[in-house]
Amino acid sequence: MVQNKKSSVSSKKKAPVRKKKAKPDQSKLIDDLKNSLEQERDKYLRLFAEFENFKKRTSRERVELFKTAGQEVMSSLLPVLDDFDRATSQVSKIGEKDIEGFILIKNKFDDILKSNGLTETKIKIGDAFDAEIHEAITQIPAQDDSQKGKIIDIVEKGYQLGEKIIRYPKVVVGQ
Repeated sequence: MVQNKKSSVSSKKKAPVRKKKAKPDQSKLIDDLKNSLEQERDKYLRLFAEFENFKKRTSRERVELFKTAGQEVMSSLLPVLDDFDRATSQVSKIGEKDIEGFILIKNKFDDILKSNGLTETKIKIGDAFDAEIHEAITQIPAQDDSQKGKIIDIVEKGYQLGEKIIRYPKVVVGQ
């Protein structure tokens, strides 16, 4: 009976298992999955880059907003500043002692506006007219050829808030 057991064990030995090659359908499926994975990676990278660009753009816009947040307030205060300038130009006609407090208020007002980023656009009579930074309100005949295309008179000062012009200087140009 011992021999029967051996013969049954030997009959149970299996033939060596061969690795089967992937069927053509499976290799096609693997290729399709690889392609799909690459497409999804590409979409992910593009979406990530787009999001990074969005973050940078909104950050720049926020900084710009803070720089010019007071633009409306500053623009509404410019006529008051002009009135102060006109009044101080009349000081020589009136006694300076009479309006000393007024001049102090005007100086304080100037300092507050400057500390908030408001600066006067620097121009002078005789500068060349530039339509990018000046507003011509009229043209008058020039007395000589050297005044053609030049600023003859400054009617109203211009102002900038940071780098942005909030009011262009109004000038008279020689023709």
